[in-house]
Amino acid sequence: MAGGPYPLHGSAVGPLAGRQSVTSAMGGTAAADSTDSIGYRGPTACAAAGITYRQLDYWARTGLVEPSVRPAYGSGTQRLYSFRDVVVLKIVKRFLDTGVALQNIRAAVQHLRARGFQDLERMTLMSDGATVYECSSPDEVVELLQGGQGVFGIAVGVVWRDVESALSQLHGERVDTGETLVGHNPTDELARRRNKAV
Repeated sequence: MAGGPYPLHGSAVGPLAGRQSVTSAMGGTAAADSTDSIGYRGPTACAAAGITYRQLDYWARTGLVEPSVRPAYGSGTQRLYSFRDVVVLKIVKRFLDTGVALQNIRAAVQHLRARGFQDLERMTLMSDGATVYECSSPDEVVELLQGGQGVFGIAVGVVWRDVESALSQLHGERVDTGETLVGHNPTDELARRRNKAV
């Protein structure tokens, strides 16, 4: 994506408009493929993203960040979020904390989904509070800052690793069997016993 940072507010223009959608995360690595077979319930997604359940519910109902593994079908069903959904939840939270308008966050989320999350590790999302820009190289970040447009940035790779670390301590669920997967938390012996009993 040479040629400078691109604004994500509103409809994509220039090089973003013609970009082909891809479905593999981070270039199709094996680690990304394995995360597609694990889902996370609402409370786990909230804990990893640092948001409240009320925020999670509102964002799902308004279409800002919907669970890609399993949506809620009426009362009693559990939403199931993918690893990438949780990364997006944390990005949305960071943008809200810095005062970015919801319509701009929505445009950034739509752009990330359209890109299929490819090259997220190298991406930095910058904002001046009014517009969100995608930068895929340090030069683009510098260019944006020199132009006086970027006020703060979110290194998506850092968010990715934060979520990965948080989820390793929490419970996931196998998408195909519904089996509970216990995080690497040695203090959770009860969940481990429950898993063996199933």
